[in-house]
Amino acid sequence: MKIAVVGTGYVGLVTGACFAEMGNDVICVDKDAAKVERMRAGECPIYEIGLPEMLPRNIEEGRLAFTTSLAEAAESCDIFFIAVGTNPAADGSADLTAVHAVAREIGETIQRPAIIVDKSTVPVGTGEEVEAIVREALEKRGDSIEFEVISNPEFLKEGAAVQDFMKPDRVIIGTDSEWARKVMGDLYSAFTHKTDRIIFMGRRDAEMTKYAANAMLATKISFMNEIASLSERLGVDVENVRHGIGSDPRIGYSFIYPGCGYGGSCFPKDVKALIHTAREQDFDPAILDAVEWRNAEQKKRLNEKVRARFGADLSGHHFALWGLAFKPGTDDMREAPSKVVLEHLIGSGATVTAHDPEAMDMARAELPAEWFESGRLRLVEHQYDALDKADALILVTEWKPYRQPDFDQMARRMKQKVIFDGRNQYDPERTESLGFEYTGIGRGREF
Repeated sequence: MKIAVVGTGYVGLVTGACFAEMGNDVICVDKDAAKVERMRAGECPIYEIGLPEMLPRNIEEGRLAFTTSLAEAAESCDIFFIAVGTNPAADGSADLTAVHAVAREIGETIQRPAIIVDKSTVPVGTGEEVEAIVREALEKRGDSIEFEVISNPEFLKEGAAVQDFMKPDRVIIGTDSEWARKVMGDLYSAFTHKTDRIIFMGRRDAEMTKYAANAMLATKISFMNEIASLSERLGVDVENVRHGIGSDPRIGYSFIYPGCGYGGSCFPKDVKALIHTAREQDFDPAILDAVEWRNAEQKKRLNEKVRARFGADLSGHHFALWGLAFKPGTDDMREAPSKVVLEHLIGSGATVTAHDPEAMDMARAELPAEWFESGRLRLVEHQYDALDKADALILVTEWKPYRQPDFDQMARRMKQKVIFDGRNQYDPERTESLGFEYTGIGRGREF
């Protein structure tokens, strides 16, 4: 099939590359000319496992191309995936400016019957808006070209997006069109041998399914973090609680790991957008409000623990930070808990040396330049170099190299053997037996 994917962020680039990998002819469209040139040369602009190998292979074999011109893509394509960003607006709603702009340009440029796919995460009713915009653009041209707008939300985890796309647990396709169902069913049949994994539903149903899925996962995280905070007050080890409830198949172990809050490009903005949608309907989203509030509070927990141990004024104290990305397997720092931790430490007078296996360049671009220029924040290439003369280590992101560290080397390098474990990676008894002072999340140990 001949496919255009508009937008080359995490979703768009993975979508385009994976469709090309299965033999389709794909053109990825992006307005950023410099980025397009890099991708044409086979360079992957994001860190995503498996993607750097996939791009040059499919470019060389002629199945994957990049352009800044949607009109160029429209000359040969008959399926258009809209995969542009929908960042939150000031009121929390999803900003659909880019989606609407792409829809308008598709209406201005399509040459033959087309299926237009909302791959971006969009509020319920966006399909109707896109359809109206395309139709209006066609009418201005004086053309009558058959098209269908459908919803096909993504369910990709950053750090495992390629794997998720190639072996999906489900594919949601929202449309009432038999033509679109046939085409999309054929397209995705290459990725799943079980037809029951392709789930057809109405367009609005599909749009809601995406938001409901992310909101449910965010709810599980915030619920467990709330239980962790209560556990600290009761002298309970929340890790035992997690094992106890996770063994119930109705609950399961996924997304019930206590920590210092969730971040990234999906959960925060999607919860906000669903809250906004609820309020537009005069509906009180009490659970969603609580999920968002708990997560904001949870991002402060490490700061509260540091303040309880070292005081409010951190002048003269130096800290080591392991982990900058919002989760392992990505360099994405959007809504990352590390930002909240750093803002507090540096704002309270401390200096920080940080390490992350993949997010160092992103940190230099995302964090305030003044932090680096003043020497309040340094980034080092090796994780143990971050520990030199540190009053404490703060673990924020659970990267694999941090999971079984050399505690002897840590003890030699650190000024004080204090660990704040924001992801409960270390066993408190073993860590304390090695002479470290340990504080986790909900481990029944609170200053």
